[in-house]
This record gives sequence, structure tokens and C-alpha cells, in this order.
Amino acid sequence: MSAPQRHKFGLQAWLPTIGLAFAAFVFNTSEFLPVGLLPNIAESIGESVSKTGLIITVYAWVVSLLSLPLTIVTAKLERRKLLLWLIFIFALSHFLVLWADTFEKLMGARICVAVTHSVFWSIMTPLAARVAPFGRQSLGLAMVMGGTIVATVMGVPLGTRLGQIVGWQGAFFIIGLAAAVIWLVIYFVLPVCESNRAGSLKSLPDLFRRPALVQLYLLTLVVILGQFTVYSYISPILTTVLFVFGISGIIGTILSTRSLDKHYSMALLVPLILLTLCLGFFVLSMRQTWTMYVLVVVWGACISAVGMAFQTLLLNTARDAADVATSMFSGIFNIGIGG
Repeated sequence: MSAPQRHKFGLQAWLPTIGLAFAAFVFNTSEFLPVGLLPNIAESIGESVSKTGLIITVYAWVVSLLSLPLTIVTAKLERRKLLLWLIFIFALSHFLVLWADTFEKLMGARICVAVTHSVFWSIMTPLAARVAPFGRQSLGLAMVMGGTIVATVMGVPLGTRLGQIVGWQGAFFIIGLAAAVIWLVIYFVLPVCESNRAGSLKSLPDLFRRPALVQLYLLTLVVILGQFTVYSYISPILTTVLFVFGISGIIGTILSTRSLDKHYSMALLVPLILLTLCLGFFVLSMRQTWTMYVLVVVWGACISAVGMAFQTLLLNTARDAADVATSMFSGIFNIGIGG
């Protein structure tokens, strides 16, 4: 296949981006899949729910620890081929769950998925920016983030429902089948993308000498820690609220794409201030249902807008080592989730 065709227009020009968006959806759905299935999994393998929950915790920490080293190791590989291998291993790991009748086997399969996740999110943002039609980088990033947002909201209820219908192992198998379909889509629509400014181990000292990038990493840790502290407590009990959160997140992503190019600083500052206020006043808002829903709408839109601004700032600040810089961002992001 040839290099990206920047002169293409219409649906054909967007097919690579659409393929990446669906890949993002499948990867993030897998990450959240075990949450609603923990009691079923624990009963099946004869372990306590708390011990079985380690498959979620260990997953996050594996991604945090391996994102940077694995990205450096794979820095020179052609991106389309690397992505196809990642999706292949991802799908195979889900199929192997059918034989995971012990905690150790299941943990092994999930660690394999986490390894692919580590590299996937390190290359995904730069790749989405590269294959988007000319001049539509922000929208390309928004589409990939849209797949992530939908997975974040629907991952738990989707996984729980699948587990009720086909069993928890069947739910993992279906995600594997979806990944196999995505593999075919990526194979046919994604052009060859040679490694371009991915960075290397030698890039790290220079990256940490950039104040804007260091500040971005610190801000990401604080924002994601605060975001998921609140999100983790409400997700088991307020399913309707989470649906509203997801819809508003998609809206926030769309609005952000229209403001980032023209009002870059404000596109980060305004949603960040509003996000802080939303999290700060969330407990008080629960006294009145309508105020809670208003805050959730603003919260969902703002966290998505902040995420878009973070990704754009990351690419603008580290164009010469985008994949390595993104791998550190992904690792810090998961440290925030795990924390």
C-alpha cells in the first residue's frame, strides 16, 4: 500500500481515521470489560472478588510501566505493520480466555492485552494525526477520542450484558472477534506509515528540558487522578448519569475541535476551570437532581475538551519525538487511573 494520500476527499479520505476510531473503541472496551463481570469471573475461577479485581489493577500498572520502554523498542517499526501485530495479539489474548480456568491463566491473558495496550496508545494519537485528511488533524483526533469516550461509558454495561447472555468468557471472545474484524478493516484502509519522528531513548533528556511538556505531564496526573476518583465512586450507582456524561463528552470533543485552532490557550484554560468547579461542587449538586445533571453535562464536555487540548499540546510540543512523548503521557494517564 502507498503512503497517505492527502489529496483524497470525502469518505475515502476518512476511512483510515474511522478504522482507528473503531480500534480505539475495542481496546478501551476491553479495558473496562472485567469491571461488571468481576463477581461472575470470581465465582467461575474459585477466587474472591477482591483478588480477582487485581486483573484490573495490574492491567493499569502494566500499561503505566511498559508504555515508554516498549515504545522505544518499537520506535523504528513501520506503523501499519506494528498496529496489525498489536491487534492480532490483542485478539488472540481474548480468544485464550476461553481456556482461562484459573486466576493465573486469566491474569496472563490480561497482561498480554495490557502489553498491546501500552504500545497501541503510544502510537495512536500521532498516527491519527498523520492519516487524517489534510488540514483536519483536530477532527481526526476527535474521532479517535470519540471511540474512546463511547467505550468508557459503554464498556461496563456492554460487558455486563454480554456476560449475562453468553457468559464472561463468551464476552471476552466476542471482543476478540470484534478485534479480528478491526484487523481486516485496518489491513485494507490504513496506508503504509513509516516510522516518522517517533523518538528514541536519546530523546528523553531533551523532552524533559521542555517546560511546557513537563507541565503537561504534571497537569495530566492531577487532572486524571481527580477525574477518576470521582468517576470511580459514581460509576457503580449512577448508570443514567454516566450515559449523559458520555453524550456530553462527545459534544465537548466536537466543540473543542472548533476552538483549538483559533483559541488554543482558552480551549484548555476554560474547560479546566469549569472541570475544577464541577468536581468541587458535585456533592452539593446531588441534593437536586436537575443541578446534578447540569454539572454532569458540563463535566463530561470539559474533561473531553481538556483531553483534546492535552493531545494537541503534546503533538505541538514534541513533534520530533511524538510516539515517545505520547507513551509517557499514556503511562502517566494510567498512573492517574490507578492512583
